[in-house]
Amino acid sequence: MAGAGGYPWVAFRFAVEIDQLVVGGFSEVSGLAFESEVERFREGGFNGNQRELAGPVKAAQRVVLKRGLCEAQELSDWFAEVTAGRVRRRDLSVLLLGPDQSELKRWKFSRAYPVKWSGPQLQAASSAVALETLEFVHEGLAP
Repeated sequence: MAGAGGYPWVAFRFAVEIDQLVVGGFSEVSGLAFESEVERFREGGFNGNQRELAGPVKAAQRVVLKRGLCEAQELSDWFAEVTAGRVRRRDLSVLLLGPDQSELKRWKFSRAYPVKWSGPQLQAASSAVALETLEFVHEGLAP
């Protein structure tokens, strides 16, 4: 799909919201996908092909967020609550933004919560940014 002027939208201008509040700056988002199962069957008297019907949606992919490690604690605190057995589900949205920061597209993940945190790879000879990765499960994606 093209943006204004017929040009495709760029993938580097985006924001992440949790319960409609923008949280931190992320360097990468993945998991913006869903897929339905396909049920195949042979129809009697029609032996040349199989028929295919849309089945239920497969288990949703995890949403993966990567960002530079910083002092912001909101997501770390939420993950700590989950590991302590207090699962608080929240709506998570990824917004694709235009040059003027206006919303071009929104992907909403319903009732999400964090299930994995990965810390940075530390190397004395490297000057790379220390990245943390957070993974979330959810109950559905509304594209």
